Amino acid sequence: MSTQEILNYELLGFGEYSVKVSSILFVLLAYLLTRLALVLIRKSLYKGRLFRRVQEGQAIAYYQICKYVLIVIAISLVLESFGIKITFLLAGSAALLVGVGLGLQQLFNDLVSGFIILTEHTIKVGDIIEIEGLVAKVREIGLRTSKIETRGDIIMIIPNSKIVNESVTNWSHNKKEARFSLNVGVAYGSNVDLVAELLREAANEHKDVDSTRNTTARFSDFGESALLFEVLFWSENLFRIEDVKSDIRMQINRKFLDNKIQIPFPQRDLHLRTTVEVPVSDRRT
Repeated sequence: MSTQEILNYELLGFGEYSVKVSSILFVLLAYLLTRLALVLIRKSLYKGRLFRRVQEGQAIAYYQICKYVLIVIAISLVLESFGIKITFLLAGSAALLVGVGLGLQQLFNDLVSGFIILTEHTIKVGDIIEIEGLVAKVREIGLRTSKIETRGDIIMIIPNSKIVNESVTNWSHNKKEARFSLNVGVAYGSNVDLVAELLREAANEHKDVDSTRNTTARFSDFGESALLFEVLFWSENLFRIEDVKSDIRMQINRKFLDNKIQIPFPQRDLHLRTTVEVPVSDRRT
């Protein structure tokens, strides 16, 4: 048999459609070319000179979009090689989706939301976000769902529509570091200048605090039983910032003890009023 005859040899037949050796080879070729294209795109995004300025989260988003587009193109070409017309398939699927549209509304909402997230870049892999009071790191953005990691090292899978529709705070959208604050009260009569200096020192001594930026200590208010101070500092450790705050609080406490600065506790004065009941006989007299 000639090469042409081998390629046109029919393996299976389904009415008007048939599976030939050439179709199988075309499927394998499409698969290999798609895989090769994705590998080249991934390398160019992460190591190529053209995209050196692209952040890692954006590179992952670009790769995901290219991946979905190439897969759709490859599937379309494979279907065409089997003689299945894409226009006919789309028309049939449209009629089918009208019937089951109500049941698939949430699915389509998640898919569209995933595409919006990947194209807008408002949220990227590696970002620290806060959604419904939960602070988490974005680990993966898929077309329908995304994976986030909480501060308790728990992976949560949430639908993309939740990210798009809910109010989300992105702590690392514009900058790698953010400004945080700690509140502390000291006893009345304390040296306020010394307190402010110790607060700045305690914050700047932590390894995760950016000491090159302005660490500020504020005398914020006169409390009922304490002078209220606030220390503000910058840090890149957004995800574990509560650990950083805990370390700074312990360092503040050590410095206050060394310098005999007291942290007061609330005190209340209790006045007791006693009533003396007069006997009835005494009242008559």
